Amino acid sequence: MKDLLTKGSIVIVLGTGGVGKTTVTAALGIAGAAENLDTALITVDPARRLRDALGLKRLGGRPTRLSRAHLASAGLAPSLRLSAMMLDVKGAWDMMAERFAPDAATRKRILENPFYERLTAEFAGAEAFAALQQLYDLHETGGFDLKIVDTPPAAHAFEFLEAPARFTRLLDSRAARWIFTPSLSAGRIAVRLASQAARFVVHELERFAGGRVLTSVSDFFAAAAESVDAVVDQLRKTEALMRSDAVRFVMVTTPDADRLAQARELIREMKADGLALSAIVINRFLTERSLRDATRDSAAFEYLDDIEALEREMTGDTGPARVVKSLARHRTATLDAIARVAEFARDLPPGVELAVAPELGVEGMHDLAALKRIAEFIMNGIDVASILEMVNSRTAHRPRARRAAAQR
Repeated sequence: MKDLLTKGSIVIVLGTGGVGKTTVTAALGIAGAAENLDTALITVDPARRLRDALGLKRLGGRPTRLSRAHLASAGLAPSLRLSAMMLDVKGAWDMMAERFAPDAATRKRILENPFYERLTAEFAGAEAFAALQQLYDLHETGGFDLKIVDTPPAAHAFEFLEAPARFTRLLDSRAARWIFTPSLSAGRIAVRLASQAARFVVHELERFAGGRVLTSVSDFFAAAAESVDAVVDQLRKTEALMRSDAVRFVMVTTPDADRLAQARELIREMKADGLALSAIVINRFLTERSLRDATRDSAAFEYLDDIEALEREMTGDTGPARVVKSLARHRTATLDAIARVAEFARDLPPGVELAVAPELGVEGMHDLAALKRIAEFIMNGIDVASILEMVNSRTAHRPRARRAAAQR
């Protein structure tokens, strides 16, 4: 994992909602800063999870450097250079419009256009695109050694990566340019005929779309005609950056069966689109003590066998028996999780690294010191797959039904 956090790198953290992307993103930021890299964390999550994870009172559209006192209070080196920002989506779009519009009047027409407002607020991928644009700008200016991006909490995380291509198709559409920017046609007669055709199409479609929806689209493309080529060029540069060696994709998932299935699907989609996954972090996997012991002692999980022995000896409905039953449920859940993750690890594509982070509880989202502990687990370089196989092999004597359940 340390090889991913290098000067000039962009780490994009992917994963479906609820797997702890923000926690892992913040932990990677701490790890990067600990490698003496000037590190920036970028999030587009309006729920302010990154702000809470870092223990900050506020987080805005410009990078906020964590203070020396704040770092020291969590047991971190005060000299760490770690900044964070929450993207202002509308602001990022407006900055791009102001950058490419040829004059003040055109900028005003674009910024006040109803279609532009809907485009920047509601179009699928608008937040992702704005985040990628700001990321591109940060990369080009070289303001930070390392950039780490917490992707939007979407049901389909792959949409984040597809945003530049989607907007390119929208803004560079020949059909849109013909209908809404007829001045691109050659000759006055062609312009007049195209204008009449455009007005007719807009009028007829408005009967179904209602109001002045399509008129605002026409006005937008007319105002932005001189800027579209520059915007599309910017989009293509951003898409090229996403496929460059500077970008490393890190996926976050959990040991839950449905989350691992979603991770497998995301891996397939990335492969089909030609995007290389660098690493996967299995978040909320076991406890801190279990993971720490597993790196030191091959007998770390022998206590699970002791629980099994106690379960055979302790029967009835007494208080101690109920405690043992609770421990037995813990044993089953632990072994099943290990079996699922071990199977997942065996199927990973070549070159994809695997790291794990323990379950810390809710305090992990609000405590900078807890994030430091997570970072230490992610970055410790242990051979996770070997440990999983070692522990999993100890359960071979389990009843067939339990093994089948674990494999499922």
